[in-house]
Amino acid sequence: MKNNIEDIDKLIKETLTEEESKFYDELEEQNVLQMVYGLFKGKNKWIMVMMNVMTLIFFGLFIYCLVQFFSVEATKDLLKWGLGGIVFLLGVSMLKIFAWMQMDKNALLREIKRLEIQISSLSGRMS
Repeated sequence: MKNNIEDIDKLIKETLTEEESKFYDELEEQNVLQMVYGLFKGKNKWIMVMMNVMTLIFFGLFIYCLVQFFSVEATKDLLKWGLGGIVFLLGVSMLKIFAWMQMDKNALLREIKRLEIQISSLSGRMS
């Protein structure tokens, strides 16, 4: 299966111009660190910076609630600090899920661009 994919990639690169071939090479599959770095590129990088700052703040507040939870003895205070910890931990989780969804979206966009290049290459070859 891998040989077929490499053969198709080689065939596509042969039909592309040098500039298109360079762009096609940039669309290769990325590892996790490259995907995370890719979140901070483009128009919405300020949102990702803000989301990461909020994640750190929520995590800090979760740690504070956790420390307070273990230092109090009254049941009412235990419930208050435990609920606060759960709320902040859920906030961290939701922000992380948003970041993973953005990484998935970027991967899908990259694959769509690869398909567009492949279609244009094949249609040019058929003409």
